[in-house]
Amino acid sequence: MTLDPLLQLPGVREAVERARVACEELRWHEAYRRRWREVRAEAGLRSVRASAELEGARVPLSVVRALATGGLSHGLSDDEPVVAGALRAAVVVEELMPALGARGAAALPPFGQLLARVHAAATGGWLPAEHVGRLRVDLPPADLTGLGPALVGDALAARVDLLSSTVAASEAPALVVAAVVHAELLTLRPFRAGNGVVARSMARLLQTTRGLDPTGSLIESWSVNPYLGAAAGFATGTHPGVAGWIEACSAAAVAGAARARAVADGVLAGALPQD
Repeated sequence: MTLDPLLQLPGVREAVERARVACEELRWHEAYRRRWREVRAEAGLRSVRASAELEGARVPLSVVRALATGGLSHGLSDDEPVVAGALRAAVVVEELMPALGARGAAALPPFGQLLARVHAAATGGWLPAEHVGRLRVDLPPADLTGLGPALVGDALAARVDLLSSTVAASEAPALVVAAVVHAELLTLRPFRAGNGVVARSMARLLQTTRGLDPTGSLIESWSVNPYLGAAAGFATGTHPGVAGWIEACSAAAVAGAARARAVADGVLAGALPQD
């Protein structure tokens, strides 16, 4: 499988360019000269909250920050494991992101190992241990049930291997690679649960390590229904469905760059935005 032909789909090249321009303009914000670590960290907290919201766990940013700093003195009932898991996954991803301005390609663990590591971070403590970091063998996924039937066992493992080899060999633009990995993981749902958090974490990492967003600070927020609708379109495998998903990812990147810019402004001003 190769990703280069996707650039020939209507609207995809334009979508890639829009995301590239938005991220390039963000990169030259003054805050990234010396305070990029602060911006990345603040953006990461907002990305965690946005990802958890797609899982149905809606919490204030202050709660995510308290979890990150160990300052939460009370539980969040059913929401706490999901939010804490999304936060742990973000920590794994951010540890693998290169420093802003670093030269050379980032060295990442093998794809399968990386998937397992991110999943273990996202679900350890609330998913039964026999499912943590392990591809499904015979059970169906317990999440993202609106995306149709999912492969199991050897067929699932083979598809994940194909995705791994495709990513390793691809020189397609980072937006395309990240979008395909994101949607494939939503479609395959390789794990029993926690697939959405893993998919979004992997996409964020690939956007950074492959150079679309070297700042590592895009804050992509999706509304649930458009998000799942676009993912379902990709899952059909049709040209309009795949192109529509990539365009949706581009729009999310452009909007995420605008949100990151607001955070960068706040870091310089000493008054961070509250969203």
